[in-house]
Amino acid sequence: QVQLVESGGDLVQPGGSLRLSCAASGFTFSNYAMRWYRQAPGKERALVAEITSAGGRINYADSVKGRFTISRDNAKNTVTLQMNSLKPEDTAVYYCNAVSLSRVGVPLRQYWGQGTQVTVSS
Repeated sequence: QVQLVESGGDLVQPGGSLRLSCAASGFTFSNYAMRWYRQAPGKERALVAEITSAGGRINYADSVKGRFTISRDNAKNTVTLQMNSLKPEDTAVYYCNAVSLSRVGVPLRQYWGQGTQVTVSS
């Protein structure tokens, strides 16, 4: 049974930090790129950060560059998102996503976690 379980969401003041974790099971984690998405109320789900299967390439949305850091541990089947200098506009439900890609980057299979709420407010 495939599972992606996010944790670490919380209420934090502007300028604060949070660390989100995603624990994966039920599939070969090291074969999948991992992504964090977020969805704010009334908005579409948006890609925040992604890391390739071996961790060799990382990309961030412009809105989080320099503040967020994605990392993965293929031995522990986990991916984390360290979020610093949080802003109210970072408030959203954050989702962990695992995606297998073809050689030309076409998504072949993907899984989603249930989401974790991050609220940035004073």
